[in-house]
Formats: sequence, structure tokens, C-alpha cells
Amino acid sequence: MHQAPERDAVTHIVNGRVSFWHAQLEPRPTRAPLERSSTVDVCVVGAGLTGLWTAYYLKKSSPSLSVAVLEERFAGFGASGRNGGWLSATVAGSLDRYARRRSVESARHLQRAMIDSVDEVIRVARDEGIDADLVKGGLLRVARTPSQLDRLEKSVAAARLWGDPFTSLSAAQTRQRVNVSGAVGGAFSEHGARLHPAKLVRGLADAVVASGVELYEATPVSEVRPHEVVTPFGVVSARFVVRATEGFTASFADSHRRWLPMNSSMIVTAPLPDATWDEIGWGACETLGDSAHTFMYAQRTADGRIAIGGRGVPYRYGSRVDRDGETPAVTIAELRQVLTAFFPVLADVSIEHAWSGVLGVPRDWCASVSLDRATGIATAGGYTGHGVTATNLAGRTLRDLILGQDTELTGLPWVDWRTRTWEPEPLRWLGVRALYLAYRAADRAEASGRHTTSRIAKVAGVISGR
Repeated sequence: MHQAPERDAVTHIVNGRVSFWHAQLEPRPTRAPLERSSTVDVCVVGAGLTGLWTAYYLKKSSPSLSVAVLEERFAGFGASGRNGGWLSATVAGSLDRYARRRSVESARHLQRAMIDSVDEVIRVARDEGIDADLVKGGLLRVARTPSQLDRLEKSVAAARLWGDPFTSLSAAQTRQRVNVSGAVGGAFSEHGARLHPAKLVRGLADAVVASGVELYEATPVSEVRPHEVVTPFGVVSARFVVRATEGFTASFADSHRRWLPMNSSMIVTAPLPDATWDEIGWGACETLGDSAHTFMYAQRTADGRIAIGGRGVPYRYGSRVDRDGETPAVTIAELRQVLTAFFPVLADVSIEHAWSGVLGVPRDWCASVSLDRATGIATAGGYTGHGVTATNLAGRTLRDLILGQDTELTGLPWVDWRTRTWEPEPLRWLGVRALYLAYRAADRAEASGRHTTSRIAKVAGVISGR
């Protein structure tokens, strides 16, 4: 049984215990673990969205396949059940980088595929009867300083070039959508939706099980080998093994430096009264983000709250992860400051829950999908915080690779993408810490009113590999 949330004795905020999203669900027993060694066609490691989408599409396309999914805790325990609930067409990676190494046209195809994936998730949720509080209200990005506006205008021009037709908004047009204090401009894309992450991942897990997939929870995996997955309860042999472990990938010795587990944190308010919503607006339920270097993301929830997130303690030494989502008090305070800076009317609002989770970040910040036919090992991930939509596209791409089909998806530039690993410790910890200190310093410098991006941020961007 999932453990009930606990409240911090000092702040009375529920802290950690996975996420607010999971706390809103009706408790249910964890599914049974693997009992003994077995043999299947496909073994998926990780019951987050990547693993579940892969299993879902494999069984839809080839019902005779035997598919098993192994999960250490329960479906959606990781980022899939902790994220900001953004179903956006933002590409998980640099389209410029994909284009330089592959081609401009292939990068445009990737952007188009991400746009299509937004509607694909909505379609599957509808067809499978998954009530995930989905509202396709679009994506609104705001600028609150001249330098942020300069960056936003450049990113809008780039997005249009790649095929996501953002609309530039004046300060008045931005505040008409969402009354963000200090907004000097914005940009809007219709290709985005708000959702409840835990409802989506639980519903998808139920659909996967109903299709005939074996989903084993409480089943930790200690090693992934060619055509084999090792657990305490036995070895699963398979023609194909899908490693779908995203932010937890660093826990495997052979992949410790492949993706850096970047920490992101969230808080959620108490439900807001109608009078407060009248002042804030946000009637279309757009997903909301800003153009700061440290970046915030937010949504208006179905039950009338604001859930807002950003980087707290971005990285723990040695690629450690806080698996229960407990969030430092200083991070909660910082997120509250962001919340009230955007919406001063919320100065006295109660914060009810705080949580954190890790996302996978490759050294070049570009997501990838791959299959090594010699070993049978497939991987997908490195979504850098844009995984809610990207996981769906990755799952369909892995399906085509595993089934040996040559499709438009298998020709996308992130397929078989290779990048170097992260530096060893202590360089990794020092570098990430310095990077985010620099970004915070750049945001402070730009708050003074400068019209272009801080030189500090430009240097940090080069060092980070973004």
C-alpha cells in the first residue's frame, strides 16, 4: 500500500511522499512483484511513461508479443508522476544541434512529430477512458524583464522556423490571458495541454495491464545485460530489453555518467477562491512558463490551485537521488517567492504540498532513442524536463525499432543519437553547482533592466553544453 502523506510539523506543508499528484489519487495496493525467472519477448525496465508507452504500443501493434514491465516501486513513482503536467510540443533537445549533425529537414520532422504527439496523448486518453484532467489550452511563455523579452522574441523566431508557430504577445495581451505581475510580453502556442500526471500514468498502467502486459511492481533491477534483466527474484530473459529509467539511470554502474539526474521541485497552493481567479485570469488553463535562466513552470489545476515548479537543489553529489521527493525548506521558500512575484494577490495563500523529482540530462541536453540489435538493449530518455510528450513519441519509436519497421519515426534525428558522458566527480558536482549559481546571478543582473542576455549566462551556456 502506498504510504500516506506526512505533514511537516513546523510548516504544516506535506513534504515529499512522492508528489501531490499521487496524494490526490485513491490509495491502492502495489501490484505483485516478479516471483521467479521467466522468458518474454520484451522486458521493459521502468514503469514510467517511457516504459508504459512502449509496452502499450507494442501490444497494440503486435498482440501476440509477450511483454513484461519491471518497476522498483510502483508505476509512475519517478518523474512521470511528479512533473508539472505540461503536455507541450517543446522538443527535448536542441533542434539546432540535431540539424547540424543530421539535417535541417530531419529537425523539422522532429518538431512536427512532437506537435502530433500532443494530440496523440489526448487521443489515447480519450479512447482508453483515462480522465487526466486534460485541457488543451496551449502554452504561454512570459517575459518579465527586457532581456527575457529579447530572448523570448528570438526563441519565437526560431520556433517558427522549425514549425511551431508561436504568436508574439504584447504585455497587455499576455496579462489578458494570465495576469502575471510585471509581464512585458509573451508568446503563445496552441500546441500544449494541461494534465494531471499521476492520473495519466495510473490510467496508462491500467490500460497496459488490460492489454495483456505483465506489470511487476516492487521489483528492483540490479543489472541490465544483453537479453537479460537481473532482479532479486530471478532473471528475465528477453529478445529485447528496454531500459526506460530516465533520472534513475545513474544508479546502474554501466550508465552512471550517461545522464545526469537533475533535480526539480514543485509546490502547490490551497484551492483559490473565485475572486482570486477573477484577478489572475488563466481561464483557458494554459501551461505557463517564463524566460528566466533558472526557469519556472506552472499550471492551473482542475481543482483550482496553482502548481508551480523550478530548480531547487539541482544536483546531489555522486548522482544521488532523493527517492521520496522530500524538498529543502529553502527551496520551498524560493518557489513561494516566485509564486508571489508572479501573483502578488497570493501573498497570504497557503502552500499545501511540496515535492521534488529527478529528470535525465545528457551532456549535450539532447534526448535520444536507440536499439542495439546485437545485445537487444533499447534505451530512450534524456528528456531534460520535456518528457510528458516526448515519452509518447519515444514509445512509438521504440515500438517501430523493436518490430524492425522502417518508418518516419525511426528516421527522426534523435534515433541512435550519441553524446559524451558527464565528467567524473567532483568535477560534475562543481560544474553543475557553478552553472546554476551563474544562472541565478545572471537573472539578478538582468532584473536591473538590461536589454540583452547577461554575459554570465552566455558563458554558463557554453560550459553547460546547452
